Amino acid sequence: MKFIHHHGGRAAAGYKGSAGDCVTRAIAIATELPYQEVYDALNALCKTVKQRKHSRVGGSRTGITRPVYEQYLKSLGWKWQATMGIGVGCSTHMIDYEVPKGRVIVRVSKYLAAVIDGVLHDTQDCSRGGTRCVYGYFIREE
Repeated sequence: MKFIHHHGGRAAAGYKGSAGDCVTRAIAIATELPYQEVYDALNALCKTVKQRKHSRVGGSRTGITRPVYEQYLKSLGWKWQATMGIGVGCSTHMIDYEVPKGRVIVRVSKYLAAVIDGVLHDTQDCSRGGTRCVYGYFIREE
């Protein structure tokens, strides 16, 4: 999978350095919304959505939990498509021809990333050379 280094607008929003912000970054890149808008919306939802301790993505103490980003993406018209089930094994990997075309947000172990037409847009190449399993992805409903 081709990789393009992309901060999702973090620097333009005035933030410096790196952070465990994969959820905010992936959503900002895939939805083409400003980083700060996504950041503010997710943080506002964090105060209202019941969160479980072990469901965080993007950092064990500071990450956004799955119920938060799922609710936010649903409000934007995105739907979840699971690609892996219990006892089934991995059927989709971080390979350009296994991830759907268009703008998608893939969920891999403890991480979200934006993939646009088979190209990974992120601050790091999290594909593990195409061997990383995709648990599922969010895609905009038509």
